[in-house]
Amino acid sequence: MGRYVLNRLIVSLITAWVLVTIVFFLVRLLPGDPFLSEKITPEIRANMMKYYGLDKPLHIQYVTYLKNLLKGDFGYSLRYKNRTVNEVISQAFPYSADLGIRAVILATTAGIILGIIAALNRNKGWDYLSMFIAIVGVSVPSFVIGPILQYVFATKLNLLPVSQWKSFAHTIMPTFALSLSSLALVARLMRASMLDVVNQDYIKTAKSKGLSPFQIIWKHQIRNAILPVITVLGPVTATLLTGTFVVEQIFAIPGLGKFYVLGIQNLDYSLVLGMTTFYGLFLIAANFVVDIIYGLVDPRIRIAR
Repeated sequence: MGRYVLNRLIVSLITAWVLVTIVFFLVRLLPGDPFLSEKITPEIRANMMKYYGLDKPLHIQYVTYLKNLLKGDFGYSLRYKNRTVNEVISQAFPYSADLGIRAVILATTAGIILGIIAALNRNKGWDYLSMFIAIVGVSVPSFVIGPILQYVFATKLNLLPVSQWKSFAHTIMPTFALSLSSLALVARLMRASMLDVVNQDYIKTAKSKGLSPFQIIWKHQIRNAILPVITVLGPVTATLLTGTFVVEQIFAIPGLGKFYVLGIQNLDYSLVLGMTTFYGLFLIAANFVVDIIYGLVDPRIRIAR
């Protein structure tokens, strides 16, 4: 197991370095000048370029950024004066993480349950209902689901607040809107995986041993069928935890998405690079954890690798 963990760690570190390198140079290729919109003299602009280190050759900027990144320093924002990218992330991420954790729990729990129900009732009413919910989740984007929820439950029925992030009632609609597509993905994957393992030899062996249907479903079908679901939980978790701009904008949630989009619009190199790196490292870490869990659930994985 130790060798398996070490291999996955090395791969994750290499992936992180490649990600940071690619993003650093791509951000520098953005057209425009970060200080062009400001009414400043050429002398002041030159001083600002020097202050932020943008006057140095690109390879020196890259090395400097890597050194600072190893210290956990994402640098200063070019637009939010006297504020570091770390401060912006620490301000916005708790909102995105809170929303994301709720969405992950809902998507994973409800998705697995719907998938199991659909597989155990194949071509029956529960199967059609579960897959209808999954199809809606895949087909209808969050920027459509969000306003529909606001119109029905806030405007018409007056059951929930329209927006903001203040109480549990405020979290219900954005959580559902954010989690629906992931819920649908998990449900469909779980159903397909359950139906796939049903005809495996070990299921037939379990039946021949006289095990009860509950034991067969719980100990054999679900345990083996859930492996593909665990695989997608890494990127799904990272995506939901870091938040999405659309849902946060619709429900007026001050998360990462708002600052990220504004950073791109304002050519805030430090902010865009810092948030992209933060998101990428978060995704890599989530995949690393999922790989470890995958190895624990299925010992064949770590032996093969």
